[in-house]
Amino acid sequence: MAAASSGPSSWLNLEGKVAVVTGGVSGLGKACSLELARNGVKVAITDVRSEEQGKAAAQEVCEQTGSKCVYFHSDVTKAYDMQRVMELASTALGNIDILLNNAGINKPALLVDLDGKHEIDAKVLDEVLSVNVIGVFNAAQAAARQMLLTNTAGVIINVASEAGMQGSLGQSAYAASKGAVYAMTHSWAKEFGGANIRVLGVSPGVLEATGLRTPDYEEALAYTRRESVEALRQTYAKGILLGREARLGEVANVVAFLASERSSYMTGTIINVSGGKSWI
Repeated sequence: MAAASSGPSSWLNLEGKVAVVTGGVSGLGKACSLELARNGVKVAITDVRSEEQGKAAAQEVCEQTGSKCVYFHSDVTKAYDMQRVMELASTALGNIDILLNNAGINKPALLVDLDGKHEIDAKVLDEVLSVNVIGVFNAAQAAARQMLLTNTAGVIINVASEAGMQGSLGQSAYAASKGAVYAMTHSWAKEFGGANIRVLGVSPGVLEATGLRTPDYEEALAYTRRESVEALRQTYAKGILLGREARLGEVANVVAFLASERSSYMTGTIINVSGGKSWI
């Protein structure tokens, strides 16, 4: 295995830290796992994906970065699963310094759809809120408990969304869940400030294709906005001041900064990484 890079890691001073990344098998979670590992962090990836997918992702992180990476299958909606993961991660890698609360889902739907195709119902609400709100709560509670018990100066980073700040047409359930992430982040920062645990967030706008950007997702979102998928993509481009969607690595760079002592006087802050997306 190649040795971890000494360039970026010497500036961020993250070598030897231990991070747990929820939803880390693909998309933004995987990009963040790779970036943290490149900076010398030992990473525990947890995901609801299969053992095969999870172990493959962990192996890829190890091989690309030279840092230690393990995988634990789990479901963030189950509190006991998150407690189990934190215990396993601390046993395998050491005291937990960083939690990246990344796991999330989105199901575009309208509050009222007279055509009956994509309307929010109890099932949609339960799925979105269970992962995006209860899941964030469960992981943060389990990680914070470990940090307090071990007297670790930890960092909890929650992945929010610009939709949680300004709403999003056809995505009110998702926007509501991410609005809750804003509220939890601010509240927990106040709770743990005296315990030397920082609570921060990152709020991406439109990302390059991830698990949230499947063809089914784009078709459903385009339907809720009464336009074609192609028109939807053009609308996105017009609403982003930098004229393009974010690369996953650009968000991962911010996450690594927040996890480091370079952001040591920051807590209760959620950084918008949206390319200036203004009105979608």
